[in-house]
Amino acid sequence: MAVLTDKVAVVTGGSTGIGFATARAFRDEGAKVFITGRRSEALDTAVAALGPAVTGVVCDVTSPAQLDAFYDVVREQAGRIDVLVANAGVGSAAPFGEVTEELIDTVFATNVKGVVFTVQQALPLLDANASVILTGSTATARPNQGLEIYAASKAAVRSLARGWALSARAHGFRVNVVSPGGTRTPGLLELITPEALEQAEGEVPLGRLAEPEEIAAVTTFLASDASSYVNGAELFADGGYAQV
Repeated sequence: MAVLTDKVAVVTGGSTGIGFATARAFRDEGAKVFITGRRSEALDTAVAALGPAVTGVVCDVTSPAQLDAFYDVVREQAGRIDVLVANAGVGSAAPFGEVTEELIDTVFATNVKGVVFTVQQALPLLDANASVILTGSTATARPNQGLEIYAASKAAVRSLARGWALSARAHGFRVNVVSPGGTRTPGLLELITPEALEQAEGEVPLGRLAEPEEIAAVTTFLASDASSYVNGAELFADGGYAQV
């Protein structure tokens, strides 16, 4: 039996990369899935590829009003949320000394503010024993030069999960973090040069970057009842990069 049969799942940032792979894995495991994305064209392409079990809604997670409108759709079509994956995020590189106010505002607006309101606005819809999963990063443990601001935003995500885990009894959910290492996503391939990509692969004990499906598999475990006693944890899927 599929591990997410009859579950209702939300994945923000589901148009491409890890979010898309997660939505596909959830669909394959029997869930009804709702995804968000900021770009309508990319979102439409994703929904067409994923099929009728997946609904896409254009939504910028930095806007509580847009999140409310998105959750209205979820409420009307499904009535509840069993699994919430706060995955939408951005990464911008800048050497220390060249960090701009705009970069800080953009990264923290999506990666921190967006996560806060993604979860907070969903509270009325979260079903008993819902699983909330935040996308973190190995950058919190091994920040690369030029990505210090991104790493700081993901450290905030880890801190939020620890704090929210204490609310599990009162709100009826559990919350955990999946922290990927370098993963072959369009976002990463646009961010770094081929030379840097090759170097990054060489620094991973497994000798390669992750595929999005490998991260989605870890997220699917946390979404399933098999992880029912996991709360406040951070699961690294990084080939050992930040572990040794």
